[in-house]
Amino acid sequence: MYRLLYLLLGIGMLAFSSGASIHAQTPAVDAVYAVSYVDVAPSGRSRMIAALKQYRDASRKDAGYVRVDLLEQIGRPGHVTVIEAWRDQQAFDAHGAAAHVKQFRDAMQPVRVSGYDERPYRPISVASPRAAANGQAVHVVAHVDIAAGGAKIDAPGMLRRLAEASRAEQGCLRFEVLQHVMRANHFTVVEVWQTQDALDAHAATAHARQYRDELQPVSGSPVDERVYKAIE
Repeated sequence: MYRLLYLLLGIGMLAFSSGASIHAQTPAVDAVYAVSYVDVAPSGRSRMIAALKQYRDASRKDAGYVRVDLLEQIGRPGHVTVIEAWRDQQAFDAHGAAAHVKQFRDAMQPVRVSGYDERPYRPISVASPRAAANGQAVHVVAHVDIAAGGAKIDAPGMLRRLAEASRAEQGCLRFEVLQHVMRANHFTVVEVWQTQDALDAHAATAHARQYRDELQPVSGSPVDERVYKAIE
């Protein structure tokens, strides 16, 4: 019920960014994303990892599954981000009602030190990954908020341009831009780079610098950019 409410509320916010139309870069215009966060006590990390893997493996069998990425922040063991992609809202809702989802949430209860914070998103710019990530791959999850005074800026267009230029870089495996369903001024950028060197080279490119220069005057808060490793 809440997921449907999120979707309906989000439809009314599409006028953000001076009326710019918003389309996914791939044909999957109905795709639904969820980005979730949870912290667990150090003593419960192994139980958390086991529960996460069980959840991912069970979710793969659900109709409409696209992917579930399990990420642990580098330098912060037990700080986890889960990124899910589903074919459409119907598949996402059916997945949410599955027994294995409740089992996963119940398994997290004894070890978590924060709530399981799940946020709904729609795709703004996504594309098929260029290659599979390996053990050296570096994952980045960045949160971008546009201040109320920046509504005249085409934020989706700015982020699309960054995504398209970044995908052409050597070592870029994935670059996605997602928009929060209920907060049209909030975006999450999901990146996967082949190595840390590739990520460092990206940060020094002209298009990355141009993006930062364009974003700074309209940003509602400092960009929250965190680096992760995949939980395999």
